[in-house]
Amino acid sequence: MDEKTKKILKELPKIDELLLLLEKQNIYSLAPRTLVKEICRNIVQELRENIANGKKDTRAEISLDVQDIAGEIYRKIKDLHNYHLRRVVNATGVILHTNLGRAPLCPEALQRINEVGRGYSNLEFDLSKGVRGQRYDHVSHLLCALTGAEDALIVNNNAAAVLLVINTLAEGKEAIVSRGELIEIGGEFRIPEVMNKSAALLHEVGTTNRTRLKDYEKAINRETGLIMKVHTSNYRIVGFTEEAEIEALVALGKKKRVPVMNDLGSGCLINLENYGMEHEPTVREVLRAGVDVVTFSGDKLLGGPQAGVIVGRKKILTKIKRNPLNRALRIDKFTLAALEATLMHYLNSANAVKKLRALNALTETVAEVKKRARKLLSKLRKENCAELELCLLDGFSTAGGGSLPTQKIPTVLVGLKSKKMSARRMEEKLRALEVPIIVRVDKDEVLLDLRTISEDEFLFIVEGLRQVLFG
Repeated sequence: MDEKTKKILKELPKIDELLLLLEKQNIYSLAPRTLVKEICRNIVQELRENIANGKKDTRAEISLDVQDIAGEIYRKIKDLHNYHLRRVVNATGVILHTNLGRAPLCPEALQRINEVGRGYSNLEFDLSKGVRGQRYDHVSHLLCALTGAEDALIVNNNAAAVLLVINTLAEGKEAIVSRGELIEIGGEFRIPEVMNKSAALLHEVGTTNRTRLKDYEKAINRETGLIMKVHTSNYRIVGFTEEAEIEALVALGKKKRVPVMNDLGSGCLINLENYGMEHEPTVREVLRAGVDVVTFSGDKLLGGPQAGVIVGRKKILTKIKRNPLNRALRIDKFTLAALEATLMHYLNSANAVKKLRALNALTETVAEVKKRARKLLSKLRKENCAELELCLLDGFSTAGGGSLPTQKIPTVLVGLKSKKMSARRMEEKLRALEVPIIVRVDKDEVLLDLRTISEDEFLFIVEGLRQVLFG
């Protein structure tokens, strides 16, 4: 270390000096002394390491003034009081936006969370018998009624559901999967790696684009524990392709006495073709084909909270429930409350489409979206007519969330161009609002997709743009 660096390091303020200064700023009303002291030490240590490593080695690049450092500490502590998980306005047109929390919960789900969470509940208590009960019983009857399954289990997400099923049925054995179905979803979650963690042995069959029934049949041996079918919910292989029908796999599984699992991923309970969309297999139709166990997500096409749903034959579900991993993956009372309220809407499919925001956004007509877009445009013109160039544009939304990957959903966009700032700068400012507005940017134009914007969010947009444009 050279003399210049040593000299700079000596100028770093003492911890006691910082604490004295912060005390005068009434810092202990925001945090206890032990926490304040720890943050002081961390920041000073970070400065010391940056200087010593030559990242910043001059006073021009880094302020060593005690007032400046104390100010940084104060801001850091004050920030602890700000909620970091916040509501945002999704103006992107991606309906099941994974980064934005996927499916919004319906009002009934929120009400149930409040009712169940504000006091005690019968989470694992059988009210009719006065003895310990099972938390899954609160929703399993609904899932069975809606899907035709014999039994059901819920864990914390679909990745956990897949892991639990494979571990239960194929630990130390082979699980047969087509090469074309060795998928990767967001966050580098890969089926082969999940299978490895489940202690099952991956047995790939077929090719990327063509896998026949005979490929599965040839692969079955004494070590086979599971035939696995994975729905390609986040991509499609088109062209020169072939895959084994699920009914044929079921027949093969019965013949060889090997259970058949189908990971549906996005999981759909209604026929989306009735709303002009491409075919997406429903849980009921897959179970009707004879599949032993099916897994899917709760916060994708189902439109509920994050959860991994496992449905199928009672004999197999009983075995899965007894797996020690099940306890590590179980869901809490809030998820159960929200899921129960969500599932109740499916007792009437028309009601589900109307009440569940994700389903409503998927199936809403372009005319309805345009009507809402015109309302927003009118409000914006009244507020910002001199500052913004505004227009309506046709466009496409997407399902998102690893669902319906090839489905282009017609939509209506509100286009914004500022006379004062670039689209990128406006996007940054909208993202920095107290209620952030997440938008698209295309060719120096900010785009608001009305398919993912509800009318009760107009106020956030109008007020947000006023703040962005006028400060």
